[in-house]
Amino acid sequence: GNSAVTLTQIADKAMAEQSNILDVVKQKLIQASTATTSAAGIEAIGKDITKLMDQLDNIAKQTTYNGTTLLQASAGSTDSAAALTFQMGTLTGDTIATTAGTMANVSGLSMVSADTAAAAWAGTSNATDMQGSARSLLAGVDAALTTLNGWRADFGSTQNQLESSIRNLMTQVTNTKAAESVIRDVDYAQESANFNKQNIISQAGTYAISQANAASQNVMRLLQ
Repeated sequence: GNSAVTLTQIADKAMAEQSNILDVVKQKLIQASTATTSAAGIEAIGKDITKLMDQLDNIAKQTTYNGTTLLQASAGSTDSAAALTFQMGTLTGDTIATTAGTMANVSGLSMVSADTAAAAWAGTSNATDMQGSARSLLAGVDAALTTLNGWRADFGSTQNQLESSIRNLMTQVTNTKAAESVIRDVDYAQESANFNKQNIISQAGTYAISQANAASQNVMRLLQ
């Protein structure tokens, strides 16, 4: 259970960084959309956006836990990740699973258009066209952020389920050990009382035997 929580935290932190990247992309698109930015400046911004999209893909590819890729199908496939199922008990049905479909890469977030447009800016010097192209991509970034936040929410809710299940399991373990203690452990108060009682009886018996032996010895001396 604790390992599963760690897995969800890794996925969430990775998507948080991707969200930061999309925020930077949006800032750069806003810069590229305004007439105060020259064609050369927009071209430089396009190069930055291309690199940021590459890093977004790298994060999706490299985010793994114990060999399992978390944000896409695999390191070599950008398809959707399968649901991850965690065993949280001894019975077959004691499981918690993520929702299948996470594809936190450029393709899955529909950011291919931004990447393509940014690369295409290098081939034109018409600042007005470049600004219009950048402006048209702003809504796509917002949609990508909404999609990414949805996947983060899924991992977050799964983490909450896991933590609740862990607390419940720990309670069961504690109660089971307490029940076992009632059955197995010594009742020290009761056993101490029994010991004292038996000790007194033993001492009384020893005293009686010693008195009997003394009486026998007295009789023997009288006979002598």
